[in-house]
Amino acid sequence: MKRASIDVGLKRIGVAICLSADIVIPQNAILRKNRNQAARDVNTFLKEWEIEQLIVGLPLDALSSEEMQRRIKHFVSLLALTIPVVYQDEQSSSVEAKELTKGIFRHKKDGKIDSIAAKIILERYLAKS
Repeated sequence: MKRASIDVGLKRIGVAICLSADIVIPQNAILRKNRNQAARDVNTFLKEWEIEQLIVGLPLDALSSEEMQRRIKHFVSLLALTIPVVYQDEQSSSVEAKELTKGIFRHKKDGKIDSIAAKIILERYLAKS
């Protein structure tokens, strides 16, 4: 099954894919100008890769997680998907992504960290499935 994960942020959406077995590959992040453009870009990405399941990172334990959960679920509703959507706890995935990439590339606002976080989210989902 072809799976993708997204790490939805206010400025960027990290993206990762798993096309077979358990090899997860981060993709270029989607830069978010507004939610409608971002939803179109995510939909295009999912169609191009023929994704069969979407894993969405959702903060479950953070202090401000309730508002972010609401925003993420609203964004997912804009996607109007015909494939299954699964929510996966994203707790500390961005922190872990920054730690993993220390010294490998500079932490710019280009979305690389966001896509590594999406990779971590998808790997967590695959590990528990």
